Amino acid sequence: MIEKRSTAGTVELRGAPEAKTLGGYALKFNTLSQNLGGYVETCADGLVDKSLGDGVDVLCRFQHDDQYLLGRVSSGTLMLRTDEVGLDYECPVPDTDYARNCVALAERGDLAHSSFAFRTMDDEWDFTEHGFPLRILRSIQLVDGAPVISPAYLDTSSGLRSLAEHRSIELDTITK
Repeated sequence: MIEKRSTAGTVELRGAPEAKTLGGYALKFNTLSQNLGGYVETCADGLVDKSLGDGVDVLCRFQHDDQYLLGRVSSGTLMLRTDEVGLDYECPVPDTDYARNCVALAERGDLAHSSFAFRTMDDEWDFTEHGFPLRILRSIQLVDGAPVISPAYLDTSSGLRSLAEHRSIELDTITK
């Protein structure tokens, strides 16, 4: 079963204006999701290490929809990396109508969230400090990392990096 989790934060447009790249944090480690129907969730450090180590063909699909493929690891059009914050993705925008629409929405700030879809490999259950059920994702098989409209996680950071660089202004100015 594939599960999907969305994260908040502005989807970033990176690169020169003629070679735009969508990207951002698809997930952040050790942060809480919104209420997912009676529980909240967090992503443990190292959550995607096995997927990345195994060379899984992760996709970048707008709204997790196969009709809106933006890139994939196997073709070299989706780049993934983890750092102390979480899983960052970059995907050069293809020359398609829906990709151009994604760019326009990101530039306006309407497309402002990122997401990840996955199959659970290892998880555990606990409670938050307030007694709310907590699912801790320990290991997953990553399916995709991509821009979405409605997030499950409200703390991811992303933005219009190329626009900020192009205008020589701080990214925070654009993403507020």
